[in-house]
Amino acid sequence: MAVEPVTESERGCEPRRPRVQEPPPSASPVSYAAAVEQYLTCAGLAQSSARVYRISLTTWAWMLAGEPAPTGPARRSAKPPALPVAAIDAPTLPDVLAELAAARADEMDAHTVNRELSIARKAIGWWRQQGWVERDPTIGIERRPAPPDRTKALAESQLAALRQLNVSLREKTFWRMLHESAARADEVLCLNVEDLHPADRRGRITAKDGATEWIHWQSGTAQLLPRLIAGRGRGPLFLTDRKAPARTPSADVCPETGRARLSYRRAEEIFERATRLLANPLASPEDVEDVDGWTLHRLRRSAPTRDAEERDVRSGAADPVARQVADRDSGARRRS
Repeated sequence: MAVEPVTESERGCEPRRPRVQEPPPSASPVSYAAAVEQYLTCAGLAQSSARVYRISLTTWAWMLAGEPAPTGPARRSAKPPALPVAAIDAPTLPDVLAELAAARADEMDAHTVNRELSIARKAIGWWRQQGWVERDPTIGIERRPAPPDRTKALAESQLAALRQLNVSLREKTFWRMLHESAARADEVLCLNVEDLHPADRRGRITAKDGATEWIHWQSGTAQLLPRLIAGRGRGPLFLTDRKAPARTPSADVCPETGRARLSYRRAEEIFERATRLLANPLASPEDVEDVDGWTLHRLRRSAPTRDAEERDVRSGAADPVARQVADRDSGARRRS
C-alpha cells in the first residue's frame, strides 16, 4: 500500500491528508493448473510437502470438472482435465462435488481422503484471498472418521524418532516405561512411588483381573526415574502439571506436591498430538491439525512384538504370530 507524502500549499494552508493508493488486485490465472502452481509457490512448503499438495490438488481437478478422480495404478499416467479456475464458482458444483467426494471416500482410506480435503480447502482459501474465486465448493463435505490402527507395532526407526522429540521429563519417562515394560498404559499410570523397586528395575501393579503383578523395565527407564521422582517418597508416580481439583480422591493426589495423578485420557491425548508429524512424515507443520498421531497401545506393542520376532528368528519358529501373542500375554510381566 503506497502513501503519498504530506505537502503544504503555497498559501500556508494546513497539510493535506495523505491519499491512500490501493494496490491493484492480482491478475487471476486463467487455468486451474496455473492457480495450483501459484499457490504452491507462495505457500512456502518444503519440497516433499509441495509434492504431496500437487498430487492432491491434481486429483481435485477431476472432481472440480465434474468427473470421478482415477484411483490405483491408473492415477499415475492419467492426465487431468483442462479446467478454468473460474469453474470453481459454478453454482451447481457443490452438489456434484459432494457426490464425487463421497464415492471416492468409499474407495480410499479415510486418512488419504481427509488429507486431500484439507489441502483443497487451504488452496481454495488462498485463492479466495487473492480474489480469484468467490466460493468454496467443498464447504458441505465432511471429514471421514479415521479410526486409529491399533494393531501395528512401531518400528525401531520410529521409536528412535520418538525419543528425539522435545517433550517433558514426565512424557519421556512414561513412554519409555510403557515401551520397555509392555504393560498397559492405565496400569503404568496407576503406579505410586512406593510401588517402585528401582534397584531391581521393577514395580508392583494391580492388573486388569485384580491380580498383583510385577512389571519390569530396562536401563532407559532406570535412568529417567530418579529425575522424575525428585526425592518424593509416596504418591502417584506420574502427575499433572496443576494442583488437583478439590474433589479428587486422596489416592490420586500427591501428598507432597498437591498435584493429581495423570489420567489415561490426558496421557493418550498428549501422545497422539506429539506424534502426528512422526506418523505422517509427508505432512508439513501446517497440517498438524488435520492428521492423526500414534496410540499408546501401539507403543506398548512395539517391545514384546519385536522381542518375539527376534526369538523366532533364533529358534526357527514356524508361526511367529502365535509366538508374539504368547509373549505379549504371558512373558511381558511375571506374577508375584
